[in-house]
Amino acid sequence: MLAGFFLKLKEAKIPVSIKEYLTLMEGLKRGVISASIEDFYYLARMTLVKDEANYDKFDKVFGGFFHGIETLVGVQVDVPLEWLLKQAELTLSPEEKAAIEAMGGWEQLMEMLKKRLEEQKERHQGGNKMIGTAGTSPFGAFGYNAEGVRIGQKKSRNRGGVKVWDQREYRNLDDKIELGTRNLKIALRRLRRFAREGALDELDLDNTIHRTAKNAGYLDIAMRAERRNTIKVLMFLDIGGSMDDHIKLCEELFSASKTEFKHLEYFYFHNCLYDYVWKDNKRRREERTRTWDILHKYAHDYKLIFVGDASMSPYEILEPGGSVEYHNEESGQAWMKRMLDIYPKAVWLNPEPEEVWSYRQSTQILKDVMSNRMFPTTIGGIERAMRALNK
Repeated sequence: MLAGFFLKLKEAKIPVSIKEYLTLMEGLKRGVISASIEDFYYLARMTLVKDEANYDKFDKVFGGFFHGIETLVGVQVDVPLEWLLKQAELTLSPEEKAAIEAMGGWEQLMEMLKKRLEEQKERHQGGNKMIGTAGTSPFGAFGYNAEGVRIGQKKSRNRGGVKVWDQREYRNLDDKIELGTRNLKIALRRLRRFAREGALDELDLDNTIHRTAKNAGYLDIAMRAERRNTIKVLMFLDIGGSMDDHIKLCEELFSASKTEFKHLEYFYFHNCLYDYVWKDNKRRREERTRTWDILHKYAHDYKLIFVGDASMSPYEILEPGGSVEYHNEESGQAWMKRMLDIYPKAVWLNPEPEEVWSYRQSTQILKDVMSNRMFPTTIGGIERAMRALNK
């Protein structure tokens, strides 16, 4: 079994060796970890992965290979099965879903959550009131409610949660991914303005020939600066949550952008722009960049590109404190308008199909904030976006 895992790591281009594999096997033989798959994950990553840049590839292979396994083969854990298995997701008819009303607004929802936390003393399943699983309560996981606070659920299902209680980890987009097509790069090239800037490090052949001829055949070399695309771009990338569905597309776009735009500055955010962003998802809680600092640092001639599915609770855009992760003093809409006032040349690229935008209230709100400059992340959509930035 573990030999198959080792071969999968090799297939994923992770530089693992037989020596590292034998080290892992020795650790298992000596019983340095318990039988849990979580302990095995950390031991395997520590022994097999030498470079942190390969952690994400390792996680993908590990998750796919050991999916559904809770303990190592041959070892039993005395824990009730119902606590180990995720409860079956609740399926309701459209009529039943329509009967579940929203909780009456932001303040009432937060006040009710506070009361439930004070009252609840045990685990609940399938109910309509307490914090639990597979029910119609607005608090918990794997159920359905029109508006709710998601607690203990790995990822979004209905895109309707107004708060996410759990701390979530996101990963950086891979800017070295090989594109399967050149079409994204070609579409981005519509945003170009070339000039020769910098050191004279490129041979000017035509001028060299001309000057040598005038110099009676004596070689007179002429140099010139490299011709560069002088367009400057600020890119903000939505990461995590529902954007997990679009990782491959966003990685391709990010990789193409880093190739085409020599003056590219990028930052990550989640769902909507607030008072801070970050550069590294692994350190996003320790190393943040204040949005105010960006507004003061980068000149107004930068072009602004947002990349995100705009799928969230409307509270996240319209209300102070609406962020699913922390209490934001000002609404996301206020920060978006502040950004657009400084950088009027701005577009939003949405990886969701354009035909579903009208069904999502948050998408319509952000489209209005962007003055309808929201475009699908298709070849045609990107070309239209680049034309809009050039106007």
